[in-house]
Amino acid sequence: MNKRAVDLNLLQTFHAVHATGNVSRAAERLGVSQPTVSHALRRLRQLHGDPLFIRTHGGMAPTAKAQRLATAVEHALTTLEVALRETETYDPARSERTFRLHLTDIGETIFLPPLLTALSQEAPRVRIEAFQLDDRAILPALESGRIDLALGYIPGQTGAQRQYLLSEHYVVVMRAAHPVARRAPTRAALASLSYALVRSHPATGRALQALGLTDRVRLELPHFMVLPRILAGTDLAAIMPSRLAAAFSELGEYAVWRPRVGLPRFDVSVHWFWRFANEPGNRWLRERIVALFGEG
Repeated sequence: MNKRAVDLNLLQTFHAVHATGNVSRAAERLGVSQPTVSHALRRLRQLHGDPLFIRTHGGMAPTAKAQRLATAVEHALTTLEVALRETETYDPARSERTFRLHLTDIGETIFLPPLLTALSQEAPRVRIEAFQLDDRAILPALESGRIDLALGYIPGQTGAQRQYLLSEHYVVVMRAAHPVARRAPTRAALASLSYALVRSHPATGRALQALGLTDRVRLELPHFMVLPRILAGTDLAAIMPSRLAAAFSELGEYAVWRPRVGLPRFDVSVHWFWRFANEPGNRWLRERIVALFGEG
């Protein structure tokens, strides 16, 4: 393949077709006609000696070679975009940028309302897209630029840069009228409870395991947000971060236990990939998040 024959438009066309799986949608994304995309695909196929994309019932399916190229093309385009942005200044008041953040359901509850309120005043046309990624997918998403920032407690995340925001601790929450709500939160009292366990926050499961209470789990759920109604209508209890418990308390009457044993503290941070550290928009949003939520 002649490297000089590959121009930026061809790379952008390849990326758009790979991302959308459809020639028409790729043309819409690029702001060009469908024949222009088809012509670019023919040039790419000639250059690479490979069909790259095969038309199927589900759209344009990439060949094995196209799959290998996709990661390299995405990195190349992201690197170029970052380099160009670093020569600019970021004006939040005029910006129409979409920022993509990794947040758990806890993070959505705690961070999004204050953040959106601040953005409505300072950057009224900016959009936020929230994603919940598996821990192993966070670093690749930051590195590729698929997400701009990740907020939360992400243990073992050594490949990204981070800024400490706040310290958290776990509490035990149950309905205020629970038969044992007024007892002291001793180990014996904790062992008398039946628990709802939320899988999206594995640390709560580890806390129950450390306390030897795994056999007291009666319900497993994917997310926290359904818990207020479940706790209000049953004798189940749940372990959760204290700020989430405070948000729950605004929705009903709950008892909150703060045991002195078995429930560790943890730090919440904002994470980003080093390549984007000086990109003006990324830096501006990080600084706003630190100003809103940082404890020093």
